[in-house]
Amino acid sequence: MKLTPRLALLLTLPPLLWAGNAVVGRAVRDAIPPMTLNALRWLLASMLLAPLARRLLADPREALKRWRSLAWLGFLGMGCYNALQYLALHTSSPLNVTLITASMPVWMLGVGALAYGVKPTRRQAAGAGLSLLGVALVIARGEPGALLAVRFVPGDLLMLLAIFTWAVYSWMLARPMRGLRPGETPDWNWAESLMSQLMFGVVFSAVAAGAEQVVVPTAIQWSPALVAALVYVAIGPSLIAYRCWGLGVAEAGPAVAGFFVNLTPVFAALISAALLGIAPAWYHGVAFALIVAGIVVSSR
Repeated sequence: MKLTPRLALLLTLPPLLWAGNAVVGRAVRDAIPPMTLNALRWLLASMLLAPLARRLLADPREALKRWRSLAWLGFLGMGCYNALQYLALHTSSPLNVTLITASMPVWMLGVGALAYGVKPTRRQAAGAGLSLLGVALVIARGEPGALLAVRFVPGDLLMLLAIFTWAVYSWMLARPMRGLRPGETPDWNWAESLMSQLMFGVVFSAVAAGAEQVVVPTAIQWSPALVAALVYVAIGPSLIAYRCWGLGVAEAGPAVAGFFVNLTPVFAALISAALLGIAPAWYHGVAFALIVAGIVVSSR
């Protein structure tokens, strides 16, 4: 496999867009409630995706036959993960959120071992340990002794819960439920596959947004900046990143592509410094190095 400029671009765009998603979510936190932001994001994304998924929408019977499996994917991937991330950004910084997200391999290994009986190798366990050390450094805000009496910022805990739901979602994609296994799915293209999940994810997101307004009624503060943010999160992190990542992983393989995920905290730090004036601390750099080392060790 040769890392061509095209392939490098395909694998670099998603981390850049995901980092931007975290920064934008933080920037608009006072203008729109997190659950409402998530619901509008996926509603707009589904509207933009509709022309590419018109076969599925014209005849949704195949998707409805698989409603249980698709509902779980929509609930975890759209209804939980992104909503929890936006909620986390109300008390945590974009850099912390993306660094905690970089511990995803740890959660992948844990879910695989506990739920699917896939035991990690020693090298994978060592890599997971390094990644966890990096996450612990972020949570302790650079003072290891503080871990003995650590007080989690609510956003940190919410982000840990978010990546757990994403790990479960990812394993459900790798080990599909009935009706979505190889040979059992219709001939859907990438847009139709995503739309089949969005059909349910949008419903879950809307219900959560409605409950949010009942519990904590909050008016949306509409502005050109908020509209631009909604367009960005619907197109960039939702559609462009998904498509580029799918093409990049298909060409390079998940092992090589996994290294590019860890560009997300770097991009988040740069974007946060440029737009929000949040300069990274020394422990962010050390944590990032530990997380990258963990990915390198576990992927070799």
